[in-house]
Amino acid sequence: MTDQHGYSAEDALIARYFKPLATDPGAFDLGDDAAILKSHGDDIVATTDAIVEGVHFLPDDPPDTIARKALRVNLSDLAAKGATPAGFVLTLALRAVEEAWLEPFAHALGRDAIQFGCPLLGGDTVSTPGPLMISITAFGRVPPGRMLHRTGATAGDIVVVTGTIGDAALGLEVLKGGAAAAAFADDAAAGQMLVGRYRTPQPRTALAEAVRDHAHAAMDVSDGLAGDLAKLCKISGVSAVIEAGSIPLSAAAATLLSRGVVGIEAIVSGGDDYEILCAIPPAAFEAFRQAARTAGVEISAIGKVVAGSSAPCFLDNRGDRIRLPRLSYSHL
Repeated sequence: MTDQHGYSAEDALIARYFKPLATDPGAFDLGDDAAILKSHGDDIVATTDAIVEGVHFLPDDPPDTIARKALRVNLSDLAAKGATPAGFVLTLALRAVEEAWLEPFAHALGRDAIQFGCPLLGGDTVSTPGPLMISITAFGRVPPGRMLHRTGATAGDIVVVTGTIGDAALGLEVLKGGAAAAAFADDAAAGQMLVGRYRTPQPRTALAEAVRDHAHAAMDVSDGLAGDLAKLCKISGVSAVIEAGSIPLSAAAATLLSRGVVGIEAIVSGGDDYEILCAIPPAAFEAFRQAARTAGVEISAIGKVVAGSSAPCFLDNRGDRIRLPRLSYSHL
């Protein structure tokens, strides 16, 4: 349907909710069919991720957290490539146009766009009879030839992760009323912290330059530490030995693990951490640690890259190998 001026309902939706987010001159106020992203002499890094209702977020998740997750999972990829955010395009598949949902969604998306310096450049809105879906393609900049790859890890490198591992998967368990929810029945703050980690990732964009300058290889942890480390090692033609006791845990996750509510598999094989996993040469580790401290990002050395083609080995506190029935969470 169009009005007397030829404007469709989609045009009106875009003008009301998303035009204010298109602050880059190359977006042309969302009035054209395409945008221009100036390279400024840098390489342009592109990454895309979609989040789907019932798969990546729950139907009753607040719309502001859905918006933040949709953008931040892409910003996490850019950070792991050593890229500075430059802009994004959005595809939004809606069952219905509901102001009560769109208003907080667009507001949160706009605040994150400002916070991370990643303005909206364009996109599309469509109707769907199926689950809600948000797809974002984000663009970043790196100096020519400096994008960091998964390949490049070398025997002797130190395996490093940012932040804490396992919180998001445990947060999902809390939301689903699983064992983690029961364990924190009398500690709402701990449960809500885990839920927050599931709903709202913390992309480590402040560490992008340090990762680019010091790491041999890097990727973000989206499908689980064990599985993503296996991917990085496989494409680099190496293996790794990880000390499970060195994996950084939040107080809530450590409590669940120590009580036997969850096992180590739930920590290292759950998805949605969106932390950076990287291989740092020993000679660069101290400089990387100092850069991380300056950036305000916690890092932890959890093991070493070793020669070989086998899957990474996780060791317990006695040095015994931990059997992991699954390495990662699958979104399929």
